[in-house]
Amino acid sequence: MKKSIIATTLAGLLIGVGTGQSNASGYTFTDLVTLGGGYSGATGINNSGQVVGWSAYGATAFSYHATIWNGATPTDLGTLAGDYSWASGINDSGQVVGYSSTVGGTDHVTIWNGTTPTDLGTLPGDYSWGSGINNSGQVVGASDFTGNFSYRATIWNGTTPTDLGTLGGSYSGTTGINDSGQVVGYSDYGATAFNSHATIWDGTVLHTPTDLGTLVGGSYSGATGINNSGQVVGWSDYGATAFNSHATIWDGTVLHTPTDLGTLVGGSYSGATGINNSGQVVGWSDYGATAFNSRATIWNGTTPTDLNDFLSVSEVNAGWVLAEATGINDNGWIVVNAYNSISHDTHAFLLTPVPEPETYALFMAGLGLMGFIARRRKNSQA
Repeated sequence: MKKSIIATTLAGLLIGVGTGQSNASGYTFTDLVTLGGGYSGATGINNSGQVVGWSAYGATAFSYHATIWNGATPTDLGTLAGDYSWASGINDSGQVVGYSSTVGGTDHVTIWNGTTPTDLGTLPGDYSWGSGINNSGQVVGASDFTGNFSYRATIWNGTTPTDLGTLGGSYSGTTGINDSGQVVGYSDYGATAFNSHATIWDGTVLHTPTDLGTLVGGSYSGATGINNSGQVVGWSDYGATAFNSHATIWDGTVLHTPTDLGTLVGGSYSGATGINNSGQVVGWSDYGATAFNSRATIWNGTTPTDLNDFLSVSEVNAGWVLAEATGINDNGWIVVNAYNSISHDTHAFLLTPVPEPETYALFMAGLGLMGFIARRRKNSQA
C-alpha cells in the first residue's frame, strides 16, 4: 500500500511538472551547427528530441545534405547517389523521410533507417518528394505521375505508392500524416488553375479527400500539419485582398471548422507549420509595418507569442533573429530557423522549455515528501 502511495505521489508530480509551454518560463537555446557550411535548416522533431532538416556541408553555396541532429551533433544522412538530399520528417523510431537526387539527376522520395537511404520510387513519372512519416512507417509526399511535373499527393506503404487524388482539379500535394493514417496537404478543386484548398484525406483504404475550406471570405488555403486528434493547422486568406493570409487551425470534428489564429501585434500575415498532441501550434508571423518581417511564433489557444522574446541579451547582440518555427513535439520542444543579421548565416535552433520556478519548487518539495515517506517506512521496519 505504501508503495502505491509513493508511486501515486510521483505520478502526480510528474504530471504537474510537464515540460510543455504552459509550464515554461523561458527556453534553452541550442545552435544546431552545420556539417561544415554556413547554412542549416530544421524541418521536424520527434518526441525523443531528434531534429531533422538539411545542412550545407562545404564552401560551395547550396551544397546541402539531409541531416539529423542528436543534441547539437549533426549527422550527414547522405544521398541515394546524387549530389544533394533533404529531410522533411521523422517518427519516434528515428526513421527519416525526405528526398534525394539520383544518378539520373531526378529527385526521389527517400527513407533513411539510420544513415541507410532507400529509394521509394514514384508514380509513373520521374520525380517524387517526401513530406512526412508516421509511427507506423507510412510515408506521404507528392509524385509526378505523367513525367511532365503534373504531381499528385501520394502515400507509400513500404515501396508501394498510391495516388491520393484531388478535390476535382489536376494537382495535389501532402504535408503530413498522423498515426491514424489521416493525411493533410492541399489540392486544386476545379477548372481554375492554382485555385487550391487545404485538404484532409481520411485514413481508410479509399483515402477519401475532404475540402477544409477557408476562413470567411477567403479563396485559398493550405494545410501543413495534423495531430493525433485530427486537428489540422496551416494558413488561409480571409478577405477580398489576395494572399492576405493568417495562420489557421481546423478542429478535429467532422465539420473541420476553421479558426483564425491571428498575428503578432501590428502584423498582417502569419502561417502555422506544426501542432503537437496538446494542441500547441507553431509557425511565424510578421509583427509591424515592414512587410514579411517574419518572427517565429507559438500559439497557445489563439494567443500568439513571439519566441524572440525569450532570447537572451547576448543572443540578440550576436545578431540572431528567430524567423520561423517549423515543428513542436509533445514535450513542448520547438525547432526554429534563424538568421544572423551580422554574419548573414542561417542556422537551425532547438528551443527546450525551462520550467517555471513555482513548478520546479513543487517538484523539489515532492521529492522531499517521497524521501520522508521512504524514511518513515524504513524506520517502521527497523
